Amino acid sequence: MTYYDHGTAAERWERARQFFDAKEYATAARILHALADEVPEQVAPRLLLARAYYHSAQLLRAETELLKVVALDPVESYARLMLGRTLERQGRQADAAPHLRMAAALTGDAVQA
Repeated sequence: MTYYDHGTAAERWERARQFFDAKEYATAARILHALADEVPEQVAPRLLLARAYYHSAQLLRAETELLKVVALDPVESYARLMLGRTLERQGRQADAAPHLRMAAALTGDAVQA
């Protein structure tokens, strides 16, 4: 067991958030990966994990986690936006467009052409 794995789920969540806030995204992802698997029905750990992957340029992993979030909560607007941006960063504009439109519709923002 490493330092990252030690403690209750709440303690590991707080530790992961601290690393994320410190822009230590890879370390945050290491903690969040196990935590998200422990509580697969919860959106928050998986969404933060996706954000950590996104910010550390692990785009395929971010996409995988965002697809899980959208499956759990189809109207999670931030997950839709992130999924669209993640796909855009991979050069997949056509795949990104529906998610970006959905995010805009969910938040009431104007749809960008």
